[in-house]
Amino acid sequence: MKIEEEIKQKKFSSEFQKSVINILFTASWLSGEHHQLFKPYGISMQQFNILRILRGQHPNPAPLKLLTERMIDKMSNTSRLVEKLYQKELVERKVCGDNRRQIDITLTDKGMQLINAVSEEMDKEMKKKQILTADEAKELNRLLDKMRG
Repeated sequence: MKIEEEIKQKKFSSEFQKSVINILFTASWLSGEHHQLFKPYGISMQQFNILRILRGQHPNPAPLKLLTERMIDKMSNTSRLVEKLYQKELVERKVCGDNRRQIDITLTDKGMQLINAVSEEMDKEMKKKQILTADEAKELNRLLDKMRG
């Protein structure tokens, strides 16, 4: 459905304004889709992002700073998110042997099982909804990268 129909607005001040609104609307739509996917697993998009980063670092630990730098949502409170994951026994926290001010974070077995299950479910859902060709997705990525400068 066209953005004009989605938000019931016929006119935009420019095509650029329309594209920005379209991106924001689409991001919100995707966020809602992901929220529904993560809900049965009891995690948020931001928590999934941390688990994904930790899986990529596995078996090495990740300091909080690395998690913060690699988060998709730069406004996330990484410390709070790690604490929630710790309470769910999905991550472990240990003081770094080389730098006592640094806390190293690793996935627990339970955390690894969860991130793998959620990722598998996400892959299935993405394949069902994949309507862009590889070339279209590549062009979209190029344009989005260009927009961010």
